[in-house]
Parts: sequence; structure tokens; C-alpha cells
Amino acid sequence: MANTHEVAFKLNGKDVQVSVVPRELLIHTLRDRLAHTGPHVGCETSHCGACTVDLDGMSVKSCTVLTVQCDGAELFTVEGLQQAGELHAIQQAFHEEHALQCGYCTPGMLIRAWRLLQETPEPTEQDIRYGLAGNLCRCTGYQNIVKAVQSAARKVADHKVAAQAPSA
Repeated sequence: MANTHEVAFKLNGKDVQVSVVPRELLIHTLRDRLAHTGPHVGCETSHCGACTVDLDGMSVKSCTVLTVQCDGAELFTVEGLQQAGELHAIQQAFHEEHALQCGYCTPGMLIRAWRLLQETPEPTEQDIRYGLAGNLCRCTGYQNIVKAVQSAARKVADHKVAAQAPSA
């Protein structure tokens, strides 16, 4: 294939290497080449947050990041939350608090909530609403999502699970 670039990065703790054209967006690499279908293609303009992933310790909209920008990076997607067949505390809290309905926005919400709890282990309701402002939910509404993040924060504090780095 002409004009391709080899890009290597860690994805949920595993080394990956892909050959991409320079204009390929990260969301398409994740979904189409690496079969990581957790991040969703939503608005493709960075407004909805369905494509949110963690890139080198920051939440980013993967529909606005070129894959070639990720060379040498560490990426974390919703697929990395579950460990050894067990739901992460954030996933469990979203389930328990009915913080999802259609589920389309949920992977982006979960990854953003994970980063938020890394940065702010004891978030206020205002912190959570501000922290998730870049992720839109059109089905459930935000009250249960806020309750889920509050519940996850308590679970994380009790079990120290959010402090764990994602691993393969």
C-alpha cells in the first residue's frame, strides 16, 4: 500500500503495530483494524464523546486524533477496564445505578469516568458533571450517570481499584 506509516503503541497494556495511511483517524484504526469496538463512532466532530479513549493519561476523542499521532503512546479503551473476567468498579456502578440505556455512549462515559477518578478520587457532583460534560447521553439522562460515578468513587476508595494501571 502506498504512503502508509507503521505506528506502534500500547493498547490496553499490549503492544500493537499497524500500518495506516496518514489521514486515518484513531477511531477507525481501533474499530476496523484492531477490533476494539467499544469506542463508538458518534458525531465525528468531537461533540458526543462516544469515541472517548485515554491517550497518554488524557481523555481524547478518537474521532479527532490521527493514528500516526499515537506512535509510541499508551492507549486505554473500555475493553481494558474489565480485568480477569471481572467488571471494573466503574462498570459495576454503572450497572447497579442504571446509568445506561441504549449503551451507545457508555464506553466513552466509562473511560472518561475512569480518568476523572484518576484525577479526582473524591469528586463532587459538580466535578462529575463538569468532568463528563464532553460526553453526551441522549437516552438515560445524567442523574443516574452522576450517581454511578459517585458510587464508583466509593468503591474505588474502598478497594483501591482505580489506582491500578490498565494491564493486558
